[in-house]
Amino acid sequence: MAARAAGKGGKKAPGQPGENPLTFYPAWCKKCGICIAFCPKSVLEAGPGGQPFGARPEACIRCHLCELRCPDFAISVADAPKEEAR
Repeated sequence: MAARAAGKGGKKAPGQPGENPLTFYPAWCKKCGICIAFCPKSVLEAGPGGQPFGARPEACIRCHLCELRCPDFAISVADAPKEEAR
C-alpha cells in the first residue's frame, strides 16, 4: 500500500524507535473519530480537543483501516519493514 503524499506538519506518534508506523497530520484532521472507530486493535485514542493520537503504536497491525477511512488524509501508516534475505 503506497503512503500518501506527506505534507508539512506530519508528526510521528510516540512509541519505540522503529516500531511506530503512524504519522499524523494535525492540520488536516477535523477530529471526526473515524480512524479511532475503525482501528481493530484500539491503537488510537482521542487526545485534547478530540485530536487522535497513537496511544499504543506497538499494537498496530498495519491494516491501514484508519488511513483508508480518513476523509481528510490526516493519518498515514507505514508498511512493515521488509526482512533481509538470508
